[in-house]
Amino acid sequence: MKFKINRDHFSSGLQLVTSVVGTRKTMPILQNVLIEAREGTIRLTTTNLDLGTRCSIKADVSEEGSVTLPVKELGRIVRELADMEVSVESSDSPKATISTRGSVFNVVGMDSKEFPPLPELEERKEFKMDRQEIVAMLKSVSYAQSVNEERYMLKGVFFHFSKGNLSLVATDGRRLAVTNRDMNVAEGEEGEFILPSLTVTELEKLPDIGESISISFTDRQVAFELKVENQEDETIGFRESVYLVSKVVEGKYPNYNQVIPKDDFNAAEIERELMQECVHRAALVSDEKVTLRIKKNEMEITGQSTLGDACESMGIVYEGEEATVSFNPKFLLDPLRSLLQDKVRLEFRDDMSPGVFKVDGSKESSLSFLCVVMPIRTD
Repeated sequence: MKFKINRDHFSSGLQLVTSVVGTRKTMPILQNVLIEAREGTIRLTTTNLDLGTRCSIKADVSEEGSVTLPVKELGRIVRELADMEVSVESSDSPKATISTRGSVFNVVGMDSKEFPPLPELEERKEFKMDRQEIVAMLKSVSYAQSVNEERYMLKGVFFHFSKGNLSLVATDGRRLAVTNRDMNVAEGEEGEFILPSLTVTELEKLPDIGESISISFTDRQVAFELKVENQEDETIGFRESVYLVSKVVEGKYPNYNQVIPKDDFNAAEIERELMQECVHRAALVSDEKVTLRIKKNEMEITGQSTLGDACESMGIVYEGEEATVSFNPKFLLDPLRSLLQDKVRLEFRDDMSPGVFKVDGSKESSLSFLCVVMPIRTD
C-alpha cells in the first residue's frame, strides 16, 4: 500500500472516526483504524462492535492495499506533521511508514484481515432527511436522555416513524422532550427504534459536507449515510459518503404520551434567549432551584441559597392569574439553549404541576417541540 495525502484532510478523517474505537482488552484491534487504499481515495473505518463508522478521503494512491494502525496515536502524529503532503507506505507486514520532508514515523499495526467488517442491513426500512434538520431535532431532545445504567431503555433517543409523522423523544424520568415533523411515511413503512446515546453524539458531530442523510433500520440495527456533495471541491477532503451503523437499544420504550399534561394550563409567550439569560443569572446563587413568579405581562425569576439571593425581571405576553412555580434551573436552561426559535410558549399551573415549553410548527418549518419539566415544590 502506498499513497500521498493532504495532512489536514487526513487529520479530519481520522478525527471523525477516532471516537468510535473499542476498549475491550480482549480485542486490541478495535483500537485501530482500518485504512484501505484504492483508486483516488483511502477509506477509514473504526468500530467498537456496537457502533461503527466509515469515511473516504481524497488521496493519490500509487499502490492499493490495507493496514490497521492505532487510531489515536496515528491521529496525533498526523496532526503534528510540519508539511502539508504526507506519504504513507506499508509492505506485507502490518507496519506503516508515515513521512514528510524531514519526518519519518514507523507505526506498528495489526493485520487488516482480523478487522471485523461493518454489518450490512438487509430487509431494511429507509428514509431520507435533511442533515441540518435531523441534527436540530436531535439537539432539541438529546439533553433529556437518561444517564442511569439501570434504566438502559432511556439511555438514547426514541425514533418513531408513524403515518405522516416522525417523532424524536428523550426522557430521564424527571423531564421529557419531544419533537415532531411532518413526514411522508407510507403505509407498511412505519417503524421505531431507540438510538443509543453514543450514536446520538456522533450524529450531532457530523461534518457539514452534504445536505441529505439516509436513515435505514431493522429490528436490531440502524445505519445513517451522509452523501458528500461538491466532491470536486479541493478544500474538503471527504469523498463518497460518511457512514454510521449502530446497534439499537433493545426493549420497549415507555408510553411517553402519558406524561404530557392533558389539562388546561395557563400559557405565556416568552423571549427564549432573554429567559435563558435571566435563569442563568438567577442560578448563579442557587443551582438547585429557581422560582418563577408569573403575573400580568411580567415574570420574576428568583434564586436563593446560603450564598444570598438574586432576582431577575423580564417582560412576557400573559394576561392570566398570578402563579408561582419552581424548577431545577438546568432543566429550564437545557431546552432554552437547544431551540432555535425566538419565541416559546411556557405553560404552567401551580407548584405541584409540571411546566411545559412548546413550539408549534409554522409555515417556515413543520418542526414542533414540547418539553415537560417536573416541578420542585415551593415551600
